[in-house]
Amino acid sequence: MRPTLYGSRHAVSAGHYLASAAAFSILESGGNAIDAGCCAGIALAVLHPDEVNFAGVAPIMIRTGAGKIVTIAGLGYWPKTFPKDLFMREYNGTQPLGVLRTVVPAAPDAWITALRDFGTMSFGDVAAAAIRFAKEGFGVGEFLANEFAKHEEDYRRWPSNAKLFQPQGRAVKLNERFVQTDLAATIQYMVDEERAAATNGRVAGLEAARAAFYAGDIAVKIAEHQKEEGGYLSFEDMANFHARYEEPVITRWRDFQIITCGPWCQGPMLAQALLMVERAGLDNLKHNEPAYIHLITEILKGAFADREYHYGDPLFVDVGLETLLSAEHVEKRVRGIDRTVAMPDMPPNLYHNSDIPLAATTPSERDPDTSYLCVVDRWGNAFSATPSDASWRAPVVPGLGIVPSGRGTQSRPDPNHPSGVAPGKRPRLTPNPAILLRDDGSVMPFGAPGGDSQVQAMLQVVLNAFHFEMDIQEAIDAPRFISMSFPNSFAPYNHYPGLLGLEDRFPSSTTNELAALGHKIEKFPAYSRRLASVEAVLYQPTTGFFRSGADPRQPAYAITI
Repeated sequence: MRPTLYGSRHAVSAGHYLASAAAFSILESGGNAIDAGCCAGIALAVLHPDEVNFAGVAPIMIRTGAGKIVTIAGLGYWPKTFPKDLFMREYNGTQPLGVLRTVVPAAPDAWITALRDFGTMSFGDVAAAAIRFAKEGFGVGEFLANEFAKHEEDYRRWPSNAKLFQPQGRAVKLNERFVQTDLAATIQYMVDEERAAATNGRVAGLEAARAAFYAGDIAVKIAEHQKEEGGYLSFEDMANFHARYEEPVITRWRDFQIITCGPWCQGPMLAQALLMVERAGLDNLKHNEPAYIHLITEILKGAFADREYHYGDPLFVDVGLETLLSAEHVEKRVRGIDRTVAMPDMPPNLYHNSDIPLAATTPSERDPDTSYLCVVDRWGNAFSATPSDASWRAPVVPGLGIVPSGRGTQSRPDPNHPSGVAPGKRPRLTPNPAILLRDDGSVMPFGAPGGDSQVQAMLQVVLNAFHFEMDIQEAIDAPRFISMSFPNSFAPYNHYPGLLGLEDRFPSSTTNELAALGHKIEKFPAYSRRLASVEAVLYQPTTGFFRSGADPRQPAYAITI
């Protein structure tokens, strides 16, 4: 579909071409990867309003040129006064759309934290492109137009959403200009507060921008609106929030270190799946032949089972991640795979009986929200981030143009579930930025949007590039498949035992053979966004080249020089 881009100075790849262009201009003006990454991430909240919200989530991973690795858990927690039994007691174990799904908005604090500690520029510098895109508008592409149309009735649920997303009384259409005046003013207010405090230094300015959102007029308006709508998010929740630095999960695979965020997101699944692939062995298996697809699918079922049974906020749940990534556990999971018959569902918990309900449901549209961006600069800094949060699940705050994070949709209504709701607890997040480090010094930040498809697509791209030796763009473009044999991460947590989705670029002989193995087949269109959208930048010091790719499954583009 596209060539791999080669350069020798710096590179960016992001989920929208305008975000990539904005980040690249930061790099060209002397900013580093953190400055450029924050610029792209904030811009995506304007350019992908169906998938990313400025007041949403933004998990971040940074690897500095000096070798320091950090993750910023840009994920908010449930309001401190939220009754943990509310959904079970009053909503029969379901989560209604609206403000009851709201957790503390984390993205603004995450971007500012990254800028403060690892960037060189001001919030105003990196937010300028987002403000311009919001104030002047931008042309709506095919993907965004389809999402606006798909959720047309959802946006009409609240007058403030309809006013913003349907200014002419209907969904904004392909090639029309989409303007977000209130959002531009909200971000500009933070910039103005920064400038007023900047006489005391760059850090003081950044802290003032943060305070404008979390302890100033914006926070007051958010809290008042939440109360009017029957929500629990308070001014105190906002004022006391700070995105946490958390230890990265670093796992050895071949001559790589796989770096993911912790089990507050699904990131460690990638490491576990790669370890299971290595234990199972890929000898004599050809790329995307039925035997290969079957093995990878069965491996993913095991990894998703462990996510379902164990993952949750590690501040509240003893996840046992060391055990899940241990050679003994990997061996047990691989030993449970039959290469001649598909498991009818995900495998059971290996450590105790689970009473988690796994009822099957009829296949329906899966939730695709999220975007992604990555940057590597000439100083060796690498930035990887997966901003997210849809705009149709809850009301827009009038006058602000934002939807406070509805990421509570990824907590289970039952507080007894590992990812169950509880005051002060974080949902189990699907967005999961990653970085690969090779022993030769190569570094590759990469990631994807796509909910439960994210890790699956990332796994396939890694194997395509580093086992089947494809170039980066070829590895991204290759036909893709996804298992759905587990409860979905989004409410209502639909479960599709044995279901395997494949793009229709696979030959009928492949799908027939997989069906004969017991897989239930669902076909997707070629280059379907339902199978995620991977972006990646690979820097190889042995050649001095940056190699970057962007997924044609959405309007993602890479720029490299």
